[in-house]
Amino acid sequence: MSTAHLDPTRRHDAVLLFDVSDGNPNGDPDAGNQPRTDDESGQGLVTDVAIKRKIRDTVSLLRGDDPRYGIFVEAGFALNTRIEAALKANPGKADEAQQWMCEHYFDIRMFGGVLSTGKGGGAGQVRGPLQLTFARSIDPILPTDHTITRVTQTRQGDIDKGERTEIGSKWTVPYGLYRTHAFYSAPRAMKTGVTSDDLAALWQAITVMFDHDRAATRGEMKLCGLYVFSHPDALGVAPSAALTQRITLNRTNTDKAPRAHTDYTRSIDEAELPDGVELTKLVDLWP
Repeated sequence: MSTAHLDPTRRHDAVLLFDVSDGNPNGDPDAGNQPRTDDESGQGLVTDVAIKRKIRDTVSLLRGDDPRYGIFVEAGFALNTRIEAALKANPGKADEAQQWMCEHYFDIRMFGGVLSTGKGGGAGQVRGPLQLTFARSIDPILPTDHTITRVTQTRQGDIDKGERTEIGSKWTVPYGLYRTHAFYSAPRAMKTGVTSDDLAALWQAITVMFDHDRAATRGEMKLCGLYVFSHPDALGVAPSAALTQRITLNRTNTDKAPRAHTDYTRSIDEAELPDGVELTKLVDLWP
């Protein structure tokens, strides 16, 4: 396998394909936690924030003991406290405080972050080299609300009154195959200090993130494909869309509702790639 995808001095454009079966991949708190959808097309959506959360949590599992792989946006920790620690280590030097943050936090180094809060005006803003799009399902999804019961009550008073069960609801998607794109800028990576080891951690985290993010609400989710187009230099030799659109998906039977990734055919046009561009298939579940 080519190692081009591990070179931090090259631009990379990636396509991620994942699916969900009988689960809610990303609930909308403004809509009773229903699966997110495009109101016009009916396609399912998963936010870039949700995908980055999975990457952050998985990198923490993979590299948790390495001081270079701290996670800045982490549950239970105030962001200002961490920004102030960077400023304390570099008094009066916001630029050096930014670099300190990049050296200590993987997600700042890779995704960037707003560091301008806290005492003394903070440490400005870091523009990270890696950005993701919203994930969008290939076909419209059918969010379904299931009524569920629980064999106990929340309040003792309800039990005292003789009540034995409580009614609730659970939203799921019977099936959805989702697609998202990732874009890596080598010039920005040079500013934040991304290394080949960082890229190895990123691709590994994406590969296994659904296996370490199991939850009853999410049903079964799995990564079906991860394809990385690596340009020969930092700026690249082709528009991102000219590469990502080479990966196409089509239903095998339009009269039958899809219920598995094999209900789609995956095609990759590898003919006449721009000079120097290499394609690495890190995950590909299609035969």
